[in-house]
Amino acid sequence: MIIRKKENWFRMLFVWHGSVLPQVLPRLILLTVLSIAVVYFHGTLLSYKVPLNPAPFTLFGFVLALFLGFRNSASYDRFWEGRKLWGSLLNVSRSLTRQVLTLNRNIDQESIKEFINLLSAFVYALNHQLRKTDSSDDLKEKLSSSDYQLVINSKYKPALILNLIGDWVGKQKLKGNLDSIQQASIDQNLNTLSDVLGGCERIVSTPIPYSYQVLLHRTIYIYCFLLPFGLVDSLSWFTPFIVAFIAYTFVAFEAIADEIEEPFGQEANDLALNSMSVMIEESIKELAGMEIDAVTISKSQKIVD
Repeated sequence: MIIRKKENWFRMLFVWHGSVLPQVLPRLILLTVLSIAVVYFHGTLLSYKVPLNPAPFTLFGFVLALFLGFRNSASYDRFWEGRKLWGSLLNVSRSLTRQVLTLNRNIDQESIKEFINLLSAFVYALNHQLRKTDSSDDLKEKLSSSDYQLVINSKYKPALILNLIGDWVGKQKLKGNLDSIQQASIDQNLNTLSDVLGGCERIVSTPIPYSYQVLLHRTIYIYCFLLPFGLVDSLSWFTPFIVAFIAYTFVAFEAIADEIEEPFGQEANDLALNSMSVMIEESIKELAGMEIDAVTISKSQKIVD
């Protein structure tokens, strides 16, 4: 995800990285070339003059803009829900760390370190599951060899790590380090982690209905390909410029909606999961008084989201 300070209004006109313009530029060039051909042949197609004028395009363009607005709203809702879920993940991770550190001072440092590593492993496992990337390196440095072998061969790694955290809490209860009320309080936050996991999986596994995307996609391109025939008689050689501008608006809106519909990907405008994962790890280690190792520092310096 690109995070940058607000640019000067003039420089914003020429921003390339993070814009969808590189993605849609070939389509805009194709539409511009088509418009030039339509103007050159005066709106005639195979000796037949296409009888179109701007009036129907004005009305239909308004309706199309409304549908695009709904499409972008639905995509942004998914993006924002993903961001709220990861914000909740940060808050709950800090709360769990605070509870383990303060509810009972008898828990030894080695056990606290094990808990922090399990919690960090859950965050990274969720990150990799959502992005369908390899989690072995991140999990290997945080889990014991037995836990690593158990987790790495599983399909739903975050859920299994959450179970390991529950086992850790149960062991502390048996040792007398936590009473039933304290265990229930921690378990409530573990349930919230489970809700975060389920919410993220719901976004990934339930895309916007495909037929709706296809309908809007076809409508946009049919509209853009017919537009030069409706404008050529009134605009003449200005037609290619106007068509390119209108097409950029519609096509770019569709491209943005497609990009943020899946907020956990690795495109320029998706959520910065790598940055958030490192931030959560650093935050809970700092709360626990653990030294932030060189590997974590290196990650924070070389993050590519």
